[in-house]
Amino acid sequence: MARHAVDVGSYTENITRQLAAYSSGLKFQNLPGEIVLVAKQCVLDGLGVMLAGSREPLAKKVMSFVREEGGSPKSTVVGYGDRTSPSQAALVNGTAAHALDYDDVLRPLHGHPTVTVLPVVLALGEKLGVGGKGMITAFVAGVEIDARVGAMMGDKHYEKGWHATGTVGTLGAAAAAARLMNLNANQTAHCLGIAATQAAGLKCMFGTECKPLHAGKAAMNGVIAAELAARGFTSRTDVLECRQGFADTQTDSFQPHEALEELGDVFHTLDVKFKYHASCFGTHAMLEALATIKKNPAFGLEKLERIEVRVPPFALDVCNIQAPKTGHEAKFSYRHSAALTILGEETSSLESYSDDAARRSDIAEMREKVFVSSAKNLDRYASDVFVYLNNKTVITEHGDMGPPVEDFGTQGEKLEHKFRALARPLIGHCNTNQVIDAVWSFECQSGIGTALSGLKIA
Repeated sequence: MARHAVDVGSYTENITRQLAAYSSGLKFQNLPGEIVLVAKQCVLDGLGVMLAGSREPLAKKVMSFVREEGGSPKSTVVGYGDRTSPSQAALVNGTAAHALDYDDVLRPLHGHPTVTVLPVVLALGEKLGVGGKGMITAFVAGVEIDARVGAMMGDKHYEKGWHATGTVGTLGAAAAAARLMNLNANQTAHCLGIAATQAAGLKCMFGTECKPLHAGKAAMNGVIAAELAARGFTSRTDVLECRQGFADTQTDSFQPHEALEELGDVFHTLDVKFKYHASCFGTHAMLEALATIKKNPAFGLEKLERIEVRVPPFALDVCNIQAPKTGHEAKFSYRHSAALTILGEETSSLESYSDDAARRSDIAEMREKVFVSSAKNLDRYASDVFVYLNNKTVITEHGDMGPPVEDFGTQGEKLEHKFRALARPLIGHCNTNQVIDAVWSFECQSGIGTALSGLKIA
């Protein structure tokens, strides 16, 4: 529940240390079964987008840099088979996982949790030989810190132009790394401080190769923070709430109670939302609404005059690129996604958000019929769509991606289908099945090796 912003100087409770104590003390046996299930779904989906993203030119550039730098061969780079240092593996894997913007989101974070946490879990879990239960626990610790710090920062952090995946995500990555390395509460508090002073990411980079880099750097910096803290490197242990600290410098909506409310009793991991369209999550409510409208017997492409899309005000600064020229830009364009749906293109396909698709004349022509405006009454994950036909008929539909998931089993089936679509063309049928089986039985595995061995592209 959102509260009014609190002045940093008036708040005396140590949030950083309490979150550090929570994450460092988290144990697998304390995780509800649904949390374990959703964590494994995050892992499978994360591996799929990471593998597919490794083929993107931007990921190849980062991989080229890492190969030139060299590193102790302790952690695997997904899609390449190279082994390098944990921090460098986290950099490449995190960047690749976010390269397609096809990865999961978490509302209180205002960003993408798995792409910063999973690369850390893979890299350090492999290096340290941590079993599946320990890796799942560390993953959940990272996502929970993401959610609670993100909620603490409130809406203004994101609205000011900070990309929370890169900023808050660094804290989640650090918490996961600290848990994997068995750092105690004091060491973890220092780890969070080391992470916070490295955290960065600007929203002006949306639609460029730097947006995925934010995720890779968050993962890398999380590893660095934990490795330094393990060696006795110190920081402030009140970095989240102190003067000139993380919240004081990066938000005008500091809500400290959001970080601690029902700590240990409520798990935000259940609130992770997965993508089934290969575009910015902000476009998905519109896409669902348009899909419903197309099923209306009154609709006909030959009758279409124009489409009006109403979205929450903040979204106009997120995914409203009017005339995208590249695939990256197309993912952040309501008009492009709407045009794809109306023309019958598959929005779950990566090809629909390629450079070629952004330049297609028929898609560009359809984009000109789409008009986007804001409506203050809309929830963060909602859209209203109005389709005007030349016979004066107006078809309206409301889309909302906010309601919680009720059937996690069906969600798992959809994610397995998505993973197969992404992985099979790259690693083949047998390896795809191997990875799926390893992830679904992750808590019984001695480590991540079985899954990783199936992810190398021949």
